[in-house]
Formats: sequence, structure tokens, C-alpha cells
Amino acid sequence: HVQLVESGGGSVQPEGSLRLSCTGSEYVYSRYCMAWFRQAPGHEREGVASISTSGTATYADSVKGRFTISKDSANATLYLEMNSLRPEDTGMYVCAGDRYYCGLSPVGYDDNYWGQGTQVTVS
Repeated sequence: HVQLVESGGGSVQPEGSLRLSCTGSEYVYSRYCMAWFRQAPGHEREGVASISTSGTATYADSVKGRFTISKDSANATLYLEMNSLRPEDTGMYVCAGDRYYCGLSPVGYDDNYWGQGTQVTVS
């Protein structure tokens, strides 16, 4: 499978901001829906945001108005701009892609295009 690589995580105080990046292959970014997920200790992985090949974005209610997903398909890079961060945003953030599914359910991304994650800690 194609390995996606995330970067940009770190530690930040509440109300702070971070921008995450996810880099992969141009082939995937021009044809697949892309999404961000996060997982905190003791919690299931949850969908944060997704973006279709046409640029339509979908957000979880918990981050709507605070996070923005975008992509540069030509440069094979996915972004997640995170503002007004809260302690409950803490977790391992991972990116993934799928040929047909563009929702926020992790099980929908079954094409094995997943990154290893970047840690975000808000405290």
C-alpha cells in the first residue's frame, strides 16, 4: 500500500493553533477522497474531517468552525488547520484515503492508504 506521512503535531496551550500536513502520492491525491482521523487513549478512532476530489469538505460536529481541511493534489499534500484548540482535541492524528468513500467513518477507508500519525497534545 502507499504510505502517507503526517507532520506538524506538537504541544500547544488551549486556544492555540496548529497546522498538520499529510504527504503521499500524486496518483492518490488526484483520485481519492482524503480524511483526517484522531484517537485518544481509551477512545475509539473518530473521523475529524474529509475532503472529496471536487473539494467538498465534511467536518465532525466537535470541530466544525474551528478546523479547516484542504489539499494540494498536484503536490500530494493534505492539510488540517486547527484553531481554538481544546484539551479534548488531544490525540494521535492520522490521515487516510479511499477511492469511493468520503465520509467520516474509519471503516469506510478500506483501501489501506493510512499514515502512522502525528501526536497533538493540548494542555
